[in-house]
Amino acid sequence: MHIIIGAGIGGLSTAVRLAAAGQKVAIYEQNRAVGGKMSQITAAGYRWDTGPSVITMRHVLEELFTAAGRNLEDYLTLLPLEPLTRYFYQDGTVLDVSRDIAQTLAHIGRLDPRDVAGYLRYLAYAADIHRITGPVFIYDQPPTPASFLRVPLPDMLKVDAWRTMSGAINSFVRAPHLRQLLGRFATYVGASPYLAPATLNVIADVELNGGVWYPQGGVYAIARAMATLAEELGVEIHLGAGVERIVVDENGRATAIRVAGETIPAQTVIANVDVTTTYKYLLPPTPATTKRLRQLEAAEPSCSGLILLLGLAGQTPQLAHHNILFAQDYPAEFAAIFGRGHMPPDPTIYVAITSKTDPDHAPEGHENWFVLVNAPATGPHWDWATQAAVYKEHLYDLLAKTWGLDVRGRLRHEQLLTPPDLFRLNGAHRGALYGPSSNSMWAAFQRPHNRCREVAGLYFVGGTTHPGGGVPMVTLSGKAVAEMVLGEC
Repeated sequence: MHIIIGAGIGGLSTAVRLAAAGQKVAIYEQNRAVGGKMSQITAAGYRWDTGPSVITMRHVLEELFTAAGRNLEDYLTLLPLEPLTRYFYQDGTVLDVSRDIAQTLAHIGRLDPRDVAGYLRYLAYAADIHRITGPVFIYDQPPTPASFLRVPLPDMLKVDAWRTMSGAINSFVRAPHLRQLLGRFATYVGASPYLAPATLNVIADVELNGGVWYPQGGVYAIARAMATLAEELGVEIHLGAGVERIVVDENGRATAIRVAGETIPAQTVIANVDVTTTYKYLLPPTPATTKRLRQLEAAEPSCSGLILLLGLAGQTPQLAHHNILFAQDYPAEFAAIFGRGHMPPDPTIYVAITSKTDPDHAPEGHENWFVLVNAPATGPHWDWATQAAVYKEHLYDLLAKTWGLDVRGRLRHEQLLTPPDLFRLNGAHRGALYGPSSNSMWAAFQRPHNRCREVAGLYFVGGTTHPGGGVPMVTLSGKAVAEMVLGEC
């Protein structure tokens, strides 16, 4: 029996592939529902997704279900969104990025006509990075320095690892609005566009060229669909079953887990838990694991997030399903988060309103707002215990005074989630949403490997290991781990 710790998207993806190959699999999940960070909350007639909200790379989900001999459409309905995202700027500019490239170009042309051609060149550039890096760094096993040998030298130069994302973007487009919009894709992996390598412009390709999808019923429908498929294939899913310890024998091999005082034997153990959290709380300390834990804790974490779940009376017709309210000074926002470990005074505010697409997610005439602000990982420079309520009121002030969105009088329900809450709910080390930071050209090589080097028979899956964070990447992480495990069965 292969044991998976955690029923997040990575764990479910791994389970589906192993079970489809005829392996016996059991998942042990501490929470009362599957999904991990992909969760949902209902209250007072409202419903919110509390984790991922933007779904791209539809083909990754399709391929998972195909690998199990199923059709994705029989389990999940993915709706194309229009616009993909609506962007708001403090000078009054509003820019829609549309599935229709002609409409997007018309918006861009009103900002700076020269940027129409520059934007098209940027899209081709991002697609080129995807074409080159995909087979080596995304869709395959974890990369090694030898991976570079698989990339022809002319293509290697196109990967653009030496510039920053921002530096590359600025070479294509001139309008500050468009530069800010394209730089925003760094936050999809919890990074800063002013520090992350230009290679990460690949993220723009999967959204701007590939489109954004919304699962009918809410993003949580993805977790539900994967769990249904897993159980159909014979996977045992144990909820409310927190794992206390991974048992390692005298030969340094993971042989079992401990749950509620019971020892459960395992052929292999696959941890769908933050890698640092696994070393810190689930593995017995040895010189090797202690050394590795020190290295992981010393690494710069990705950013975290402050989340507000708001139930609001009334409608906001000027907002779309996905909305970005941009900070005036974007560099200052990231300097606060990564440089000082502080919440930015003028943050970029993301607002998702799924009731725009699924009206039953709020009472009639009401809206469900998921509000996210980038935040530093927990540390000594920001005290959430004393600052959470203060900063929440600051956000309400900004929404009212800067954006004309006074929500206080419309509030019917409110819930606040801070970085410490994200650690408590999901085991995310320091509340970081994506594990180690991607603010380095070496990040792809420094990300923890899917196979534990210190403990035989232990594997890692999820957003804190290869190939990275986000629903498609985590799903692909399950593919990589399943292939490793099957190769050793």
